[in-house]
Amino acid sequence: MTSISSPLTDDAQKIVGSALQDALVDLLDLSLVGKQAHWTLVGKQFRSIHLQLDEVVDAAREYSDTVAERAAAVGFPPDGSARAISQGSGVPQLSGGWQRDADVVAHFVTALKSVIERMRERISVTDEPDPVSQDLFIQITAVLEKQYWMFQAEQA
Repeated sequence: MTSISSPLTDDAQKIVGSALQDALVDLLDLSLVGKQAHWTLVGKQFRSIHLQLDEVVDAAREYSDTVAERAAAVGFPPDGSARAISQGSGVPQLSGGWQRDADVVAHFVTALKSVIERMRERISVTDEPDPVSQDLFIQITAVLEKQYWMFQAEQA
């Protein structure tokens, strides 16, 4: 067998597959940016933010696998390669070097807001063609919004 057939119509598969692929690269990149910040973080809030970044990374990694498997289930081959991530991610990147705790918090408020906005767009476009994938995007968005709230609280 050289392909997986889709339970969706061809048009629905294109819409849903594209949304899943875009979510996959955002989640994979969010996990990479989170780990980069985790490794280079410095400052008085190091410990709490270090642990909070682990939560973001764990969630992004878990959901990236779920998203990739959903794409495969609807007959869309997922691409989590470095090239796909670098070409398709909308996650803002960190500057190089050591990262001050306040700067990391501000960066993740911005990064999470950006990813959440795109997840909400995916919720909208998958409403009609595939409520199952839409439900997955809703779950992911809820988890990301919780992290978004927590990082904002760090700025208060």
